[in-house]
Amino acid sequence: MSVDAHAYVQALNEVLADVVATQAQGVTQAAGLIAASLRDNGVLQVFGTGHSEALAMELAGRAGGLVPTNRIALRDLVLIGGEDASLLESPLLERDPAYARKLFALTGARPGDVFVIASQSGINGSIVEFALAVAEAGHPLIAITSADHSSRVPARHPSGKRLLDIADVVLDNRAPYGDALLPLPTGGAVCAASSISAALLAQMIVAEVVRRQLDGGEVPPVYLSANIPEGDAHNNTIESRYAGRIRRTA
Repeated sequence: MSVDAHAYVQALNEVLADVVATQAQGVTQAAGLIAASLRDNGVLQVFGTGHSEALAMELAGRAGGLVPTNRIALRDLVLIGGEDASLLESPLLERDPAYARKLFALTGARPGDVFVIASQSGINGSIVEFALAVAEAGHPLIAITSADHSSRVPARHPSGKRLLDIADVVLDNRAPYGDALLPLPTGGAVCAASSISAALLAQMIVAEVVRRQLDGGEVPPVYLSANIPEGDAHNNTIESRYAGRIRRTA
């Protein structure tokens, strides 16, 4: 396989086609959980660490997305949790389960809220401990992860569990072990897939949630772009319905 832009697009298109072909049932299940939650005044809570935080940004606070969505990040521990900023200097924070319960408490989740957690490997301590807290609190949990990658690496959580062992619905982003798609002749590989395939899954979920809302005669609570004249007024009106329950992190 060559290493160039065309080769990457070809390889990525295969991953995306695989997502569409294999994940429809899971997307349907996930959308059903989320639509039911929003109908009962629930909120979608979304968490990812590292590059998987891009999935949370894909679902929360963006044009064309669902307004009642709360983005969770490890830096919340400092921004609203009172931890010293030096905590964020550790490159291993996402592997540490010690702060996950506090982070979960900071979400202010109410009964009926649904959680989406994204992680390519699904093995790091903060992700798994957070998922356990979600499950123990009785919230439906949707995981977006790579089954191939997760099944081929040792779990880092003391329980031996991975994210996909805990979730009610598992959506496989179909990214390969190691994430990158183009093998290098010198070893290793280049050009990752998981951010793009996870974003596809996120938008498929949104489309299916909104379809259910329209079928039920509801007005979907979706964001307009803040960069069009009517965007701010529209968004502020809908956000006011969820005051204190959703926020945008920097």
